[in-house]
Amino acid sequence: MRAPDEIELVDCNCSMCARTGYLHLIVAKKDFRLLKGETDIATYTFNTGAAKHMFCSVCGIKSFYVPRSHPDGYSVNFRCLEDPDGFASVITTEFDGREWEKNADDLAPLESE
Repeated sequence: MRAPDEIELVDCNCSMCARTGYLHLIVAKKDFRLLKGETDIATYTFNTGAAKHMFCSVCGIKSFYVPRSHPDGYSVNFRCLEDPDGFASVITTEFDGREWEKNADDLAPLESE
């Protein structure tokens, strides 16, 4: 995964994120590459089916997925990174995902190049 030295994380309080401790690092699809384990990835969808929740079928961890809010990117669970201290600056923004429909427009779009 390619990410700038200064990153912004999204701490969502929706039922799924709060219960799993998911801390979102949103990256463009072009900046994400799965290095190994692709054959062990399973996908789960619910509600609108827009989000593609991918998880390891061996251990059950969801380390990344395609979010409904950013279908042109991936949300990587910052807590699953091997070196989360490797960033110069980490800013965490709280997001009220319990009221997702009302607050979705508050999420920052992916930067286009």
